[in-house]
Amino acid sequence: MIGPTPLLDFFKRGEVDRDVRMEAAQGALAPRAYEQLAILALLVEDPDAEVRATAEATLSKIPESALKSFLARADVPIDLREFFADRGVFPDEIPQLEIEGGLDVEEPLLDTDASLLGDEGEDRETSIQKLATMGFSERLKAAVKGTREMRAILVRDANKMISSAVLSSPKLSEPEIESFARMTNVSDDVLRIIASNRAWLKSYGIVVALTRNPKTPVGVSLNLMARLNDRDLAKLSVDRNVPEPLRISARKKVVAKASGKN
Repeated sequence: MIGPTPLLDFFKRGEVDRDVRMEAAQGALAPRAYEQLAILALLVEDPDAEVRATAEATLSKIPESALKSFLARADVPIDLREFFADRGVFPDEIPQLEIEGGLDVEEPLLDTDASLLGDEGEDRETSIQKLATMGFSERLKAAVKGTREMRAILVRDANKMISSAVLSSPKLSEPEIESFARMTNVSDDVLRIIASNRAWLKSYGIVVALTRNPKTPVGVSLNLMARLNDRDLAKLSVDRNVPEPLRISARKKVVAKASGKN
């Protein structure tokens, strides 16, 4: 199933500057097929005539066979199928079963900017130097298409669109997400997005990291606390770094469990 798509969410909310919308209209930004098509579907209704025309031109470049094959996936949202149906493009065949892994593993159907943003083996200092020379659009692309080191830097970016867009990267690994969940210098938005992804929350390490992170919104932490084992719950109940309501709630659970065993 489709997980959180932070990049697409910014476009839906209309919080994207014209130059970035133009990049996306050219097909050069979105890292996955679903996000690329959904963003283009939004941009053909953009208030800027040039952005609209560019998005239309990009859609026309996508091979119809590839588009029909993609739309036949069981996990493609109905509104996206309806958008293309209105344009005379229909799925080849609707499968009965969902494809394992969902849409998160898809590459964009049209990549108009396949340039390498960095070498996975490069050190942190090199990545910092490269990012320092990049404008907003380039850093946004680095967030979704860059290296692991770039993601580790950009997830803490002061601009929420860039830091959140890191979580749209198809290159993300579970250990990376867990490391982000432990960071106390990321925005609340980053932690909320991680906590909203059911696939990521299958990792107990990520659940623990979010729950023990003092930056995680208390409401989120309280919900996740129910998943902790007795040992981690006991640690949370005496952790002075977490918000007091969370610590008190954990302590009550520890006491209740202890009473139940007596």
